[in-house]
Amino acid sequence: MTTPPPLTPSVLFVCVHNAGRSQMAAAFLSHLAGNRVQVRSAGSAPAGTVNPAVVQAMREVGIDISAQVPKILTTDAVRSSDVVITMGCGDTCPVFPGKRYLDWTLDDPAGQGVDAVRPIRDEIERRIRGLLAELGTPATA
Repeated sequence: MTTPPPLTPSVLFVCVHNAGRSQMAAAFLSHLAGNRVQVRSAGSAPAGTVNPAVVQAMREVGIDISAQVPKILTTDAVRSSDVVITMGCGDTCPVFPGKRYLDWTLDDPAGQGVDAVRPIRDEIERRIRGLLAELGTPATA
């Protein structure tokens, strides 16, 4: 008898523009969990590009998100995620039974310089490490 492969949890990060907080959270989770967690991010009103100060702040910790593009939040993205983490998007995220919803209150990096983004980045990393512990998935770095 073979043992079934462990289930890979999926996490969706949602903020309004998908240009800052949700992009950093998705990048940290991908970086720290590798392929042991499915990672998605989206926005209720996506911006045209990722915030350049966010790209710079993430580059400072060795994570390149310069190729990322903000994506629109879809019902399918929520439906196919085990954990949905909102970051200031209000009530725009659809709610489905059986999903775990978390709301992370974080400052918005929109219009901020890299000096203001760094503490937001560091708080997101701290929360991602906590999330990994809750999921039973040790961080790789």
